[in-house]
Amino acid sequence: MRGRVTLWAVERTAWSDDRLDDLANRVDAGFARVDADIRELRAEIGSLRVALLRVGGGIMIGLVGVIAAILVSPVGG
Repeated sequence: MRGRVTLWAVERTAWSDDRLDDLANRVDAGFARVDADIRELRAEIGSLRVALLRVGGGIMIGLVGVIAAILVSPVGG
C-alpha cells in the first residue's frame, strides 16, 4: 500500500449570521460560567487560607507554651 493517497471529501457548510450569533452567545455563556466557577474557587481558597492560619496559629501558641513550661520547670526536679 505504499504511495497510496486517500482523499476525503469535506462537506462545506455555510454559516449564516444567525448561526454565528448563536455560536458567539454560547461561547460567551461558557466563558461566563468558567469565570463564575473561578470566582467561587477563589472564595473557597480564601476561606481555606483563613482556616489554615488559625490552625497553624493555634499550634504555634501551643508549642510556645510547651517550650515555656519546659524552660520554667526545675531541672532534676
